[in-house]
Amino acid sequence: MVVIVLENVPKRLRGELSRWMLEVSTGVFVGSMTALVRDLLWEKCVEKKTAGRVCMMYRTNNEQGFEVRTHGDTTRVLVDFDGLTLVAVKNAEWQRIHAKRKKPKATENLEKANPESITQDSDTSEGANG
Repeated sequence: MVVIVLENVPKRLRGELSRWMLEVSTGVFVGSMTALVRDLLWEKCVEKKTAGRVCMMYRTNNEQGFEVRTHGDTTRVLVDFDGLTLVAVKNAEWQRIHAKRKKPKATENLEKANPESITQDSDTSEGANG
């Protein structure tokens, strides 16, 4: 089973999808198809979408039993949390927390990648040697 949700996309894209799937509500399509057809429909949705958002859910063999794909609107982000797919909503609070986490990690990664460069620069400066 495959579910595709279209938001603020051209009507022609909804018309094309209705050839393959049932539109059970405005912009919500449901159908059964092979993985190849599913992937081709996804590519078509991404290609033909001029604005808005496309979201696809389909059954797969993982812990949750389904997979989610999104394209478009970036206010919602899929996050992998120990093998579970969660949806994070980007609001002011998310931006604040994410900004705090990014800065220390970047500093830590720089120090881990090249820990000697910071101490060598201060020890081997020309003022100290000459």
